[in-house]
Formats: sequence, C-alpha cells, structure tokens
Amino acid sequence: MKIIIAGAGEVGFHLAKLLSYESQEINLIDTDKESLAYADTHLDIKVIRGDATSIAILREAKVDICDLLIAVTASETTNITICVLAKQLGAKRTIARISNTEFINYKDEVGFTRFGIDELISPEALAASEIELSLRQTSFSDTYEFEEGALTMAGLTLSKEASFVGKNVKEAAKIFPEIHFIPIAIQRKGTQYTLIPRGDTIFKEGDNVVFITSEGGAEELCRLTGKANTEIKSVMILGGTEIGFKAARDLSEKGFNIKLLEGDKERAFDIADQLPNVLVIKSDGRKVDVLDEESISDMDAFIAVGDNSETNIMSCLVAKSKGVKKSVALVENMDYFELSHSIGIDTLINKKLLAANSIFRYIRKGEVVAMTKLSNMNAELLEFEVKSTSAICNKLIKNVDFPRSAIIGGVIRENVGYIALGSFKIQEGDKVVVCSLLRSIKGVEKLFL
Repeated sequence: MKIIIAGAGEVGFHLAKLLSYESQEINLIDTDKESLAYADTHLDIKVIRGDATSIAILREAKVDICDLLIAVTASETTNITICVLAKQLGAKRTIARISNTEFINYKDEVGFTRFGIDELISPEALAASEIELSLRQTSFSDTYEFEEGALTMAGLTLSKEASFVGKNVKEAAKIFPEIHFIPIAIQRKGTQYTLIPRGDTIFKEGDNVVFITSEGGAEELCRLTGKANTEIKSVMILGGTEIGFKAARDLSEKGFNIKLLEGDKERAFDIADQLPNVLVIKSDGRKVDVLDEESISDMDAFIAVGDNSETNIMSCLVAKSKGVKKSVALVENMDYFELSHSIGIDTLINKKLLAANSIFRYIRKGEVVAMTKLSNMNAELLEFEVKSTSAICNKLIKNVDFPRSAIIGGVIRENVGYIALGSFKIQEGDKVVVCSLLRSIKGVEKLFL
C-alpha cells in the first residue's frame, strides 16, 4: 500500500515505524527538520519536509495514487484540512486524528465522509475507554472488547492457584461443561516467545495467557485462576491531562467517585468548573506525603496519566504499596510494557499503540472490523466480517485450512458471542475473531477476502 503520514510526532513516527516493518510504501510529512532527520535515519521510508496542508507538498508525496492518508499532527484543525484536501486530490481513504470527541460522537450526523474524512480517531479518547474497561475487569492485565462486549479479550498471568496449571487445554476445557472461554495466545515466563495453544498445550505457572471469553466466561476465568474481580468505586487520578480529564468525566458519569490531582492551579480550576461531580485538588500528586494526605489507601484504583512516564510508574508503585487494588499507568516508552507484570503495575496504557491498533485495521485485507496488538506478544487479534465470497463462508471450522500459527477465538452472530470449536459452521455476516502470529496474517486474510 502507498501510505502518507502527515505529522512526525510520537503517534506519526510510531505508525511509520510499524508500517515500514511490513514493507508498506510510506511518505512521512512534517515541518520539523529534526523529527524528519531522525525518522529518515531510523526507518526505511521517504520523508518530505513541508506543510501537509500545501497542495504542492501533497502532490510531491503522490497523493493522487495514495491508498491511505493519515493526518496525525498536533492540531486537529490541520488534520481535518489535510484530509479534505487529500481526498479532493485523489487519496482513496483518509484518517484524521482529533482531540474533540464531539466530532466522533456526532460523526454520522455531521457527515464527515462528505467532506472527505473517512475516519476520525482520538488517542486520548481511546486511552480513556481503555482505562474504563480495565476498571471493570480488575482481575485482568490486558482487556479488549469486540462488539460492545459480545466477546472480550482477557489477559492474565497464571499463578500456582490456577486450577488448570499442569493440565493441557483439552483437560482444562472439561472442568466446565459449557465452554465460555478459550486460550488464544501464551507467553512462557521469562521468554519473548508467543505460542498459539493447541489441545495438547500444557498451562504452566507464570504463563502470560490471553483468553477470548463470551458472556459468563470472565467470571469462570476468575474462579479457575483464583483471582477476584474486585468492584471499583473510588478512583484517584493523577494528572489533569486531556486523558485525565476525559477519564474523570467518563468515569464520574458512570457513577465512580473520582478524586483528581493536578499541580497547575489554572488547569485545576478549569477542570473543576467543567466537572462539578469530580473532586479536583490542586496538588503535586507525585509526592508520597501528598498521596497520604489525600487518603490514597482508601482508594480502590489509582490512575496515573501525567506527562512523565517514569513519574506515572513510580506513583502507581507507591499506590500499590499503600494497598490500592488496581493501578493504571500511562507510558510513552513501548519497552516499559515488558516490565509491567514484573514490577507490579496492573495495566499500562500507551496512546501510540492504541492509535496504531485503531488505524491498522485499514491496512489489513478483508473486511476487518476491529484490531488490537497483544501487549508484549508477536501477535495480532483481528475481527473479520465474513462475506459470501470468503473462502471460510459456509464451512465447518475443522474443515478450514487454517494456518497453524493462528486460531479462531470466537464468532459474533447477531450480536451474540460464541466460543466456536471445530463443529461450528461459519456463515455470511458472522464476525470472526482471530488471533494470529505476524507471519501468518497474510494467510488468514486470504480466508476472508
């Protein structure tokens, strides 16, 4: 694919990096000389210095034969303008990064596609949604919902209390007569190797396992693994950033008791005016004595979404040491994901990864409805919609020539999620959730064309 990325900031660079690994043809546009120089020396892409709202610059990037243009500069107004221009100049599909979530809420009513914008994404809104989901599924370190929870991805580390440690997948499945969950990926303790489990795969203590669950499956998993899905009521948020604001707003609307700490006086007053149901405190929450003063030990969850990743991590560790049940930290360094479980933080969130997941489904072939990369694993989780022409349509799963390093986790039919085994027949209109190692994605895509 020929892809233009406007904006070489953290999101744009990360996207360019991931897409270049897949041998996509990338043109990266930005006005900042240093950002482009760094990208040019570290990635196999073409860089163009200039303003992406310039028609001449877009033509230099060959926008007329572009398959996808992604505008992810710091300015949403600029991103919208770039997408409108690019569409008129011949770009097949455009995606704009925005910060005003009203645009997303009313995108059908406003009709952004008429202006030339095919999709809107907000990394901040995605992060806020991820935070809310992690508070609802407290026993899991990694979660993702398909079709508003018809199927849910749940990741956890197996302790010795897990009843199926030492058993293989077939033996574990017999513990419950009705199957509401299935393992789709395993990372062995102390390794970076991702394993797609089969019937004879044995669960081991310390395994980081990703499951797909249908209705009731999350509760079964908690019982089997000796974990408790603790109810969260009181939440402390460190940082009045855009993500902190959105998380506080959304969670307070859902009935959570929210206390937000913000060091900047003007920003604290601004948030307090906009969120009357949130207790906003002008305070430097990075200090241990301040957290104690604000009764951190009485909180059910602590969310650190300040501008500094290291501060967010350290604050979460302090919160955990004070007995807080759930900790969530916003981090910018992707390498920190590998440390999350070992250092004791429950959930790490990265805006770049969330934005990439949202955009990557447009890169994949077939009718990809949703996609997420598994944290710390060399695998992707994709949701395909089955067409009448798809090779998998009207076939039993056991009769499909499916790649060995991929697995069907579940099927959503008429908004109901099913854990689909070999005798399940795939039909037109089904939404099939597949976990695949990167090397097998092309083989999986062919089944859904």
